[in-house]
Amino acid sequence: MNNISPVPWPWVRGLVSLGILAGLLALLDAGEIFRRLGSMQAGWVLVALVLSVVQVVISAWRWRFTAAHLGVDFGMGLAIREYYLASFLNQVLPGGVTGDVSRAWRQARSRSGAQQTPGPAVRAVVLERASGQMVMGAAALASVFVLPSDVRGPMWIWVAGTASLALVLGSWIRRRARRTAAVTAPRSHFGRLMHDARTAVLGPRVLPLQIASSLVVVGTYIATYLVAARAVGLTTGWAELAPLVAPVLMVMLVPISVAGWGLREGAAALLWSAAGLTTAEGVAVSVAYGLIVLLSTLPGLAVLLASLLRRSGSSSQVEVE
Repeated sequence: MNNISPVPWPWVRGLVSLGILAGLLALLDAGEIFRRLGSMQAGWVLVALVLSVVQVVISAWRWRFTAAHLGVDFGMGLAIREYYLASFLNQVLPGGVTGDVSRAWRQARSRSGAQQTPGPAVRAVVLERASGQMVMGAAALASVFVLPSDVRGPMWIWVAGTASLALVLGSWIRRRARRTAAVTAPRSHFGRLMHDARTAVLGPRVLPLQIASSLVVVGTYIATYLVAARAVGLTTGWAELAPLVAPVLMVMLVPISVAGWGLREGAAALLWSAAGLTTAEGVAVSVAYGLIVLLSTLPGLAVLLASLLRRSGSSSQVEVE
């Protein structure tokens, strides 16, 4: 019997986020940060929310497109609802991928009920998420080349360090998951994943659409961050701010916080300082971005409540019968 208690990752991730945020507020001009957040302009917030709708619709299309090439068919309406639900869960639960796990599980369960193997539904979510992350990584690398030479060196270190840390932690989590599922998972799981990647992501007929859709999604991430800067009153030119955004967002891939909180603000503080900008303003923009993203996922809460009500209604009907 294994008596080793599991690592309390949810608590650790929450403490990481709170600890970094508290440290930044203690070290920086907290008054300036709160002043800017308190004066957020509703017009710019509305623009960001519109961008978020585009982001979700294109992301849902990309997921549906990927799944269809693996033999998993579902409607666009379902894809959008599930994506909103996943986005909301990713925001409010530790790890940043809980919603995607739920999205994969719900689709796998529906296929299991239809007496179909759930594997392709799970791999469709994995591959769709990976497609977006690869383009975000490419955008972070590309941004380094347009920065001033005195900032470029630290940025290379930042991007490489973030990517390496994300890779190491991701590999560790994957190994633990494999050990946990060793009894039921097929030994050819990785081979099937690679085969599906060639079919749904890397094939010559699908790769251009995968890249195009992911570029649009990443573009909405960056645009939302720039709009958040305007919302808190920053007047720095977008051309100066844009190269900093992808590296800041890339740090959210490191799975040791809640929805990237803390890590994102710490990254913004470091990169804003390296670029000769006001550090407190960088943190204020990052917090504003986080709040806007959280607000944009609230339709997912409606999807969750509707699902719970349907389940409760079904249970009540069974009891009456």
